[in-house]
Amino acid sequence: MSNSPMTPAIAAGRLPAESYTAQFSDLHPVLDHHEALVASDRCYFCHDAPCMTACPTSIDVPLFIRQIATGTPEAAARTIFEQNILGGMCARVCPTETLCEEACVREKAEGKPVEIGRLQRYATDTLMAKNAHPFARAEATGKTVAVVGAGPAGLSAAHRLAMKGHDVVMFDARPKSGGLNEYGIASYKAPGGFAQSEVDWLLQIGGITVEHGKKLGEGLTLAALQDDYDAVFLAIGLAGVNALRAEGVDKEGVLDAVDFIADLRQSTDLSTLPVGRNVVVIGGGMTAVDAAVQSKLLGAQNVTIVYRRGKDRMSASEYEQELATSKGVQIIYNASPVAVHGNGSCAEMEFEFTHEVDGKLTGTGETFRLAADQVFKAIGQTLVGAPEGIKIEGGKIAVSATGRTSMAGVWAGGDCASGGEDLTVTAVAEGRDAAEDIHASLMEG
Repeated sequence: MSNSPMTPAIAAGRLPAESYTAQFSDLHPVLDHHEALVASDRCYFCHDAPCMTACPTSIDVPLFIRQIATGTPEAAARTIFEQNILGGMCARVCPTETLCEEACVREKAEGKPVEIGRLQRYATDTLMAKNAHPFARAEATGKTVAVVGAGPAGLSAAHRLAMKGHDVVMFDARPKSGGLNEYGIASYKAPGGFAQSEVDWLLQIGGITVEHGKKLGEGLTLAALQDDYDAVFLAIGLAGVNALRAEGVDKEGVLDAVDFIADLRQSTDLSTLPVGRNVVVIGGGMTAVDAAVQSKLLGAQNVTIVYRRGKDRMSASEYEQELATSKGVQIIYNASPVAVHGNGSCAEMEFEFTHEVDGKLTGTGETFRLAADQVFKAIGQTLVGAPEGIKIEGGKIAVSATGRTSMAGVWAGGDCASGGEDLTVTAVAEGRDAAEDIHASLMEG
């Protein structure tokens, strides 16, 4: 967690106390029963549905929408959870506009897709509200598995392994489970403590023990885990933050966006969170957008995202970019940070305009400055704490299609592993698939 420095321009309580609840209310309220029936009626229930292919967890979208249409949302939820046990959170945070909904036939024909994400939330919320778990454990196998990291990949793997009858112990460095779902996404995407409610619901499967405050490399070694357990799944995420190559980055007011978001997510009183009057966010991904939008919602007067490449190169989707601008955030493209100016504390941020020549980013020599009493770095995270001797590829743990690492008996998935995009839904798929492979391996033995 960060302790944001308090300079005169960085202050808490910029808004009236009663405004914070409204500012951070649910971005996409759940559909009511009638709205869900109307939305489900738009689905063509395609054979070989492209939406299903576009989903990293391969949820049978036409089936679950048909189940909603026939008045059985609990059955629809089970269809979702069979493939994606974190389907509730994914319905809230998935970039559906670039996945299932972008592939929707109605999107291609009419420019208006079936609201798959909101329908998924309707179904999963309906079942979870009953506090009922749709699956039961198989007969105990006597096998034990260690899962390091209680984020989306770890939770997904642990649930699937427990369902298969294995005993699972999850280790996580933080005081709460959930990983990025708990600490790393915008509060308005999953308000009301949903991340922890989902974890508690998932653990109802039984057979999973969680130990917090346990970090790989600090009293927890891979060698010991290999000795004590029949298999190990690493889901340690990306704990490091890329360095900002600019002069003056050590000045007060220059912070990591991930720490700011984590502080906001864990706050019980948003009016106590300090925010600048002029906020600059450096980066082009979802973290940059989340930090920028939430700065604006906390009462910052001017918030600007600055990204070194063009709009089409931003990893944040066009929808997310438009969300930011709709909240009053300015986005400047093709500008790279040069220096932070100020007498001890940040006062201005200097940038150089850039352009691409044969795919290579090059400075133009033209610079400009932005008033900035608070700067958030959102320029990507790095792998920290990978066990010695394990193969690394492209800065991440090298894995096979089923998550096997270079070490026998050790699998990995989620953001720490090579392969898919750094999305919650991708992490869930990788955890699930690795668990299936671990199960097959243990049963062969």
